[in-house]
Amino acid sequence: MDLPTWVRPWCREHLGAEPVASLHRSTQMADVLGLRLADGREVAVKARPDQLGREATCVEIQRYLAERGFPCAAPLTGVTVREGIAIHAEQWRPGGEMQRGDDPATAALFAALLARLVDLAADIETAVGTRPRGAGGTAPGAVAPPLPNPEWVRWDHPGPGVWPANPYHDVRTEGRPMPRVVEDAAVRLRERLALSRLPRLLGHADWETQNLRWNGDQPWAVHDWDSIAWLPEAAIAGAACGAFASAETPTLAPIAASAAFLDAYQAARRPFSAEELEVAWAASLWLALHNARGETLWNLPPVALAAVADQGRERLRRAGA
Repeated sequence: MDLPTWVRPWCREHLGAEPVASLHRSTQMADVLGLRLADGREVAVKARPDQLGREATCVEIQRYLAERGFPCAAPLTGVTVREGIAIHAEQWRPGGEMQRGDDPATAALFAALLARLVDLAADIETAVGTRPRGAGGTAPGAVAPPLPNPEWVRWDHPGPGVWPANPYHDVRTEGRPMPRVVEDAAVRLRERLALSRLPRLLGHADWETQNLRWNGDQPWAVHDWDSIAWLPEAAIAGAACGAFASAETPTLAPIAASAAFLDAYQAARRPFSAEELEVAWAASLWLALHNARGETLWNLPPVALAAVADQGRERLRRAGA
């Protein structure tokens, strides 16, 4: 097995056994290693850059949900930080299939599962302090808000300009002007979202086809728990209603499917106010703008960009932006 040098000693120390076989490896947002240990257990070991303890919070939220029967892998360790890299292990949970489709029926399935997640996580939220680390901390036993939020929903970043800092993207910005349809919409949405003072809660901010697995219409596994966010509920549901159909290539669901998603989510959780509906539609477009920006910077096929050009005006209208 060709493994990073830290893996064997880390597994020995934190799992009590060394790996003897490799089951899987991916290195997109995090380094994910599926391993069979010498004692027969199959585990996933995940490593990604530490962000001020955010990863530890995400793992504890995942643990809480798994213990209450939510379909996800249960963490087997806490998070340790080694040379700026946050590492933990969880159950190896392969199987299931992606539920592909951008139709209203598929939207309703995804919405109901997200509502279940938010409902369960609300019990964690009641113990979460509302101030980020460094601003007074949290009550004893509580998890801190998982801040900063994932970059693709970080419209509230404190830096200059519309987009949050991203060294990967920022090196490409010079000499690559952003399409006006993207930049103008981003400015309008950021201004609209900045007006919101809605309370925040915990939710999954990368609610895409590629991160969920199903057995028929029954959910089998939700992945990518690094994407937990601390946002208004309407923004959590709104981001998902736009992104749920994204599989190998990020896209934007049709407006009718996004509307069906929001209807199903509200039926499962609670009705949204007029302001919340505007925030939801604003968040639904923001992710597509983030993806369209990446396509432009890296000369990728304009999938999200085409969807923004087609749907942007109507989503901005529904967002009150």
